[in-house]
Amino acid sequence: MAAGFNAGLFVCGSVRMLRKIATTIVLVPLVVLLVGFAVANRQIVSVSFDPFDQAHPAYALTLPLFGIVFVLMIVGVIIGGIATWFRQGHWRRRARALDGEVRALRGENEALRSQISSAPAQNEQVPPRMLPPTA
Repeated sequence: MAAGFNAGLFVCGSVRMLRKIATTIVLVPLVVLLVGFAVANRQIVSVSFDPFDQAHPAYALTLPLFGIVFVLMIVGVIIGGIATWFRQGHWRRRARALDGEVRALRGENEALRSQISSAPAQNEQVPPRMLPPTA
């Protein structure tokens, strides 16, 4: 039994190692691309939030282009995560309901098992019932 347990740990450890390698293979090129994008787009850009006065906007933001793109990507990921969380609400609600049902059934199962184990053993045979003859 101990050998199976150790083999399970080895498999779990190798899966973790493969996951780390895959993450590194994906993240390193992604970081290189993002750094290259940031270096190529260092120019300063003004983003105006005032559609009526372009010469003197009430609120304008002046940042490097890569900063604006990164901020918009982060905001997009956050908005997408929130939308996904709301859309999956019914599945979480259903999982909670089923979890409560499973807990109740397990409690009922344990109560029945204890009831069976505490019942006296019946070794005698019950005679079959005889039906009256039909005329």
